[in-house]
Amino acid sequence: MKYCCNPINVTYRYQFNADPRQGGRLQICREAADPSLIRFKGRYYIFASMTLGVWVSEDLVTWENHRLPEGLPFYDYAPDVRVVGEYVYFCASSREKNCDRWRTKDILNGPYERMEGSFPFWDPNLFQDDDGRLYFYWGCSNAAPIYGVELDPKTMNPKTEPKALVAGRPLEIGFERVGEDNSILPASPEEVEAKYRAFVEKGPVPESLLPDSVKPLIRGMFTNMPYIEGAWMDKHNGRYYLQYACPGTQYNTYCDGVYVGDGPLGPFTLADNNPYSYKPGGFLPGAGHGSTLTDGRGNLWHAATMRISVNHDFERRVGLWPAGFDADGELFCNQRYGDWPLALSEGQDDPWRGPAWMLLSAGKPAAASSHTEGHEPKLATEENVRTWWQAASNSRGEWLQVDLGKAMEVHAVQVNFADDGIDVPCPGEIRPGSQARYIDEGERATQWTLEGSLDGAAWFLIEDKSQAKTDLSHDFVLREAGIEARFLRLSNMAVPFGQAPCVSGLRIFGWGRGKSPAIPAFTARRTGELDMVVAIRPQPDTLGYNILFGSAPDKLYHSYMTFTPGEQRVGALIRGRDYFVRVDAFNESGITEGPCVRL
Repeated sequence: MKYCCNPINVTYRYQFNADPRQGGRLQICREAADPSLIRFKGRYYIFASMTLGVWVSEDLVTWENHRLPEGLPFYDYAPDVRVVGEYVYFCASSREKNCDRWRTKDILNGPYERMEGSFPFWDPNLFQDDDGRLYFYWGCSNAAPIYGVELDPKTMNPKTEPKALVAGRPLEIGFERVGEDNSILPASPEEVEAKYRAFVEKGPVPESLLPDSVKPLIRGMFTNMPYIEGAWMDKHNGRYYLQYACPGTQYNTYCDGVYVGDGPLGPFTLADNNPYSYKPGGFLPGAGHGSTLTDGRGNLWHAATMRISVNHDFERRVGLWPAGFDADGELFCNQRYGDWPLALSEGQDDPWRGPAWMLLSAGKPAAASSHTEGHEPKLATEENVRTWWQAASNSRGEWLQVDLGKAMEVHAVQVNFADDGIDVPCPGEIRPGSQARYIDEGERATQWTLEGSLDGAAWFLIEDKSQAKTDLSHDFVLREAGIEARFLRLSNMAVPFGQAPCVSGLRIFGWGRGKSPAIPAFTARRTGELDMVVAIRPQPDTLGYNILFGSAPDKLYHSYMTFTPGEQRVGALIRGRDYFVRVDAFNESGITEGPCVRL
């Protein structure tokens, strides 16, 4: 059996961002986002923003980073890649210039044939219909819609006038509202102008020095309108599924919605199941701006962007989840335990299969050799990628230890390293522009040793990566047969740029050998057209809860994981639609389903 655990376990390259909206102050973080996932000649490829290359896999589990030939637009966002006949077509985003295309028959080695573009676009997506005709979609704005055109297959230039297809409707569609948990309504024009004036009067750069291209972007920051972006088109049983991302990549509710139509250029109707891809809770939230693929075994998958956004708004990772079409043609994605280990079989998988193992480490006591103020060891088991333990030095003698409370059956460990205010000179030349940056080309290494113990005194080796040449900041250690351990210790650490090591999650999975939790008791009420509140009664022997909701008892396609009982607001509802809600409880030993109620 093969197993994966989000985020995808690859090298995420460092970005040296010099954003003019932040006065050009250098902000350093890892980034990859906006994945285009394709299958070409039996192998899987993910093209993601700001990676300088492509990730390649034979099985959707083990991925390798590969640099691509020079000359491709590595510094342009949202690369779109599609297989058309014997070619792979590639393009990326620019608002400042006409966007060229490239095509190749050999992704890794090229050559790439350049096709001159005729207009600028952002967040592109190419789609070939069954009759061979080509269509193109683009858009990334909180003021403009997603557009579509038909393309000439020879020139790849538009044959038709652009057609507006999808625009933001945050007063009707709850999951399109910006803010954490979709909490903010659009601002009035007067509010926008007042906030803009306040920004430029005390901002890092005087208004007179701001480039004209940046001023609308700054005003856009204050509209509270969602970004409607990241189009991806699929066809199923004669119908067209136009997927789109919203409301903004920096929110835990970054998601993908879907419209459905009878033609590639619409008209489109908001599908009954929405949002299609939605993961606001858990260790690493976010599931927006993605792509959908059928693998070689007939299984549907959705790759999308996950949010950290601490060191920079665009500090992001990539996740991969099972997806599918139900009997009514509704497109869905399973993210119920979307950052826990998932098993893949050799054939057709159940997209609604549960996690391979349970989470053992959440909230467990942690100790360390040292820590800095505000970064205590307990943060490494908090199940929050945005907080972390930080050692007081970069010495190889620093260590972090988790106590599971009793011996448990451990099958997998995910070792998640964070970054904390890196302050080093940029190793290369900053590329100018509204997203001025340098993508680190250096070959870095993340090194560590993982040990286990039954008593905290006698230790045995689980994994030795103390001499690793790889730079895997979300590494996944698998012990399929299981090992007995109560304590796990991470030591002998060395991370890029000589940082003091930071660990956002030493996440341990397996079985606790106890009883599953009792059936959860909860109430759910609608507090407005777009919101509901689920009140969960605390109960013993329960680690956390999954709030499931959807259009019918057998269509609970959306989930919100929480580790805290009490009231949880969910703001992803759609005006005028009915919902059903269920709460499942989980602990180290299993999952217990609750009753399903109607709102």
